Amino acid sequence: MPKLLPSYPVFIPSKGRAAKVLTARMFDKIGVPFQLVVEPNEAPAYENKWGKERVLLLPENNRGLVYSRNWIKAHSTQLGHARHWQFDDDIEYISRLHHSRRLRCDANVAIVVAEDFSDRYENVALTSFNSEFFVPTSGIMALRWKPFILNARCYTVFLVNNSLPNTWRNRYNEDTDMSLQVLADGWCTLLLNAFLINTPTTMTAPGGQMVSAAGSYQGDGRLHMARELERCWPGVVTTHRKFGRPQHKIKNNWMKFDTQLKRKVGYVPPDRPDGYGLKLHAHSPPKSEFLQQILEKESGR
Repeated sequence: MPKLLPSYPVFIPSKGRAAKVLTARMFDKIGVPFQLVVEPNEAPAYENKWGKERVLLLPENNRGLVYSRNWIKAHSTQLGHARHWQFDDDIEYISRLHHSRRLRCDANVAIVVAEDFSDRYENVALTSFNSEFFVPTSGIMALRWKPFILNARCYTVFLVNNSLPNTWRNRYNEDTDMSLQVLADGWCTLLLNAFLINTPTTMTAPGGQMVSAAGSYQGDGRLHMARELERCWPGVVTTHRKFGRPQHKIKNNWMKFDTQLKRKVGYVPPDRPDGYGLKLHAHSPPKSEFLQQILEKESGR
């Protein structure tokens, strides 16, 4: 069976992590094509590690993540792509939410499923994978997760519709701001729970925002971040305290954004293998009876 590969280009904006780009390592292992988007002064380090053909150079140094995101969108649009991917550089792996369990799966399958689902509709602006951190698999919530959340914040991973006139802006919370922009303009966003990302805890990995934002999470940084978003979206965003620290809050928890998906007229889905070729494998004997039952059920199909 031919390997599933993305229909749209995959870009990884990165800074200060040439030796340890977790996302690139994940893609390299399974053969997903990608390009690292880096600043000119860091090009030698990235090219030495990942190969010159996998590195795209930004026009300028030290302009920040927002600059990189907008440059990638413009670059992809200029190449004629209808959409493009942007993956943060610190994603360790992608998992499949299956029977209230998070099971690791190949990223290429998650990417292709997200592309196919997004392409069914004419009004999807952004698509993201939710984080394992926000999708617990124990307790009462374990049985309540739907395959996706409509019109929620997209972050960390973006499948971007290149026809959007919107651009990333501001120093902080650029993902929340971009999500609010497109939703306010009447587009839809998709936050997928069917596939989840795993990343290190914020500010524990060197490089990335620790370099470009100069420690923006420290001191009063979180308050400045929340206030900046509040100034951009008065009446929509407020600042309060959560887990003992300042945090922005979206009015009505995003529920006011109620635009529904519009199916493309005449859309014909791509020919894909059953279940996108996903099969359950045990890398070691299951530790729970429940997982053993799932494995036996899947193996008997």
